Amino acid sequence: MAALGNRGTVTEAAGFNPDADAQKLRVAMKGVGTNEAAIIEVLPYRTIAQRQRIKEAFKLAVGKDLADDLSSELSGNFRSVALGLLMLPPVYDAYELRNAIKGAGTEEACLIDILASRSNAEINTINAFYKKQYGKSLEDDVCGDTSGMFQRVLVSLISAGRDESDKVDEAQAIKDAKEIFEAGEARWGTDEVKFLTVLCVRNQKHLIRVFEEYQKISGRDIEDSIKREMSGCLEGVFLAIVKCIRNKPAFFAERLYKSMKGLGTTDSVLVRIMVARAEIDMLDIKAEFLKMYGKTLYSFIKGDTSGDYRKILLALCGGE
Repeated sequence: MAALGNRGTVTEAAGFNPDADAQKLRVAMKGVGTNEAAIIEVLPYRTIAQRQRIKEAFKLAVGKDLADDLSSELSGNFRSVALGLLMLPPVYDAYELRNAIKGAGTEEACLIDILASRSNAEINTINAFYKKQYGKSLEDDVCGDTSGMFQRVLVSLISAGRDESDKVDEAQAIKDAKEIFEAGEARWGTDEVKFLTVLCVRNQKHLIRVFEEYQKISGRDIEDSIKREMSGCLEGVFLAIVKCIRNKPAFFAERLYKSMKGLGTTDSVLVRIMVARAEIDMLDIKAEFLKMYGKTLYSFIKGDTSGDYRKILLALCGGE
């Protein structure tokens, strides 16, 4: 598996020896109690591709599945991070989506985070893994668990049909901006389908132009209009799409900030982003976080978590 991105905090470990790592993990879990420190020395400091080789070496040497062993030895959020790190990205995404749908109530934030931020190729792979793993299509599961216009936006994102070219059609961009304006701010009630058609189908460069034109026509940012015109999950998913189009690392930085600020921590969001982005764009997310909030992501995680969970997240964060 090729490197996922070149803006990650997790990079290939030099002198990598999967057999030695597998042995270290085996010893860490042998006997009474678990040596969590040894697990933290290995997992967050290896790439996803390297972790796959550790899994193979572990199975060969021990005749057991590493994920099963970790699952029975660890608990809580630390366990969630460790298990997430062992999965390939589309497998992890599919697993998170399944958990978001399967529980009592739906974790809409998870559906929004993943589906609004992944490329067509990523979503197609997630769809394939989901079907293989859970025996049902992601679309069917999402439809069984959501409704209305929010469901329609998710189905559009799941169908992975966004134009991914660089082509900007000037006349169309102006027309799109005008149509969104007329579908929202300029009328009583909102024609959400117009928003869906433009925001879920057009390419990134084209949409940046649409947002500029929209600002000219309406005198406000598209985000402000979405907040004024919509509410709940529908507002959430449209805002996420716009933010990911404008600046994906900033979208994740804001998600991380909101998961930690105030009372309590939304661990599901914190874990998901730290695990999923560590090898892709965590360096950019950290830079955006500092720019937006004047504090480092590292200091935020440090102040908001504790124990082994804190240690493994800080390792993924990669220093101040």
